[in-house]
Amino acid sequence: MGRDFATVQIAQQEVGGVLSGGAGLTFMPNKRGNPNWGRPMLPSSVLCTEFEMQVRQLHLMPETYTSSAELRTWCERNRNNFYIPEWLLDEWEIRVNSDFTGAA
Repeated sequence: MGRDFATVQIAQQEVGGVLSGGAGLTFMPNKRGNPNWGRPMLPSSVLCTEFEMQVRQLHLMPETYTSSAELRTWCERNRNNFYIPEWLLDEWEIRVNSDFTGAA
């Protein structure tokens, strides 16, 4: 009776997640595997494109995109670097370099 419970558990032999000892079998779950298995995924946050952030900064609505000189200047400078809607590029007749990869 003088034995400590932790000492008894350490002295017992573990076999496949089950401890076998003098007091019967004690189940110990494995710590392996994905703990979120079977749980629904949390919705991911929606990320804005650089174009959408620029439009928001300029306080523009889709109807006013084509009349904005600031947006047009931004689009001309960044046409090969960021996503810009094709209909807007066509409206302003801005051509994108299709061979541009961004690699130096």
